[in-house]
Amino acid sequence: MNKLLNIGRYLFPLSFLLYVGLHLGKPDVGASFVPSFIPFPYFWNYFTLVCIVAFIVSAVIGKYDKLAYSLMAVYVLLMAVLVHVPRAMGMGPDVAMMMDNAAREQELEMVNIFRNIMVTGALMGFARYVARDKRVIG
Repeated sequence: MNKLLNIGRYLFPLSFLLYVGLHLGKPDVGASFVPSFIPFPYFWNYFTLVCIVAFIVSAVIGKYDKLAYSLMAVYVLLMAVLVHVPRAMGMGPDVAMMMDNAAREQELEMVNIFRNIMVTGALMGFARYVARDKRVIG
């Protein structure tokens, strides 16, 4: 059973490949998540793509993985606070476009907030109990 459970060490970080595909395949969507007060949304879309890839590589090979899990936890929590909370409150950049489905969109943003909080907790747990390379942040 432990051999089966060890797959989680790789399955969890590799699941972030979905976000790599979204950032790469639909840069307009990724850029639309950048708050309007932050300039250069396409830069941030591709920058986060590079950061997510670096996280995945670090977590899978086990080099600087505690740092990678910790930084990814900060990123996911910031996404919840800076992007999903304002959208759930109806203050997102495309509120005018979504007026027909405003209640549905706000509900989906609440789901995104809960998902981000759960993923942040998982990332912190991995940083604490799974990560092996503790050189940078003991």
